[in-house]
Amino acid sequence: MANTPQAKKRIRRNDRRAEINGNRVSRIRTFIKKVESALESGDKTAANAALAAAQPELQRGVAKGVLHKNTASRKFSRLNKRVQALA
Repeated sequence: MANTPQAKKRIRRNDRRAEINGNRVSRIRTFIKKVESALESGDKTAANAALAAAQPELQRGVAKGVLHKNTASRKFSRLNKRVQALA
């Protein structure tokens, strides 16, 4: 249990940051799910549009520190590969 004022403040701060970061990750997952649903429906134009919307969200996650850059790159690459495979 935190005894010092500094430790108590860090606990409050960590709780706030965890909520914010959780919201960011959830938002990224939502954009990825939109791409995947467009892929399942087979609509290439919708998939391209969803992928174009998801890419900046992935990069924002990297910039904010909730995703590693290689993780975001891998996710985008795999999604892009699946979108390009639609023909």
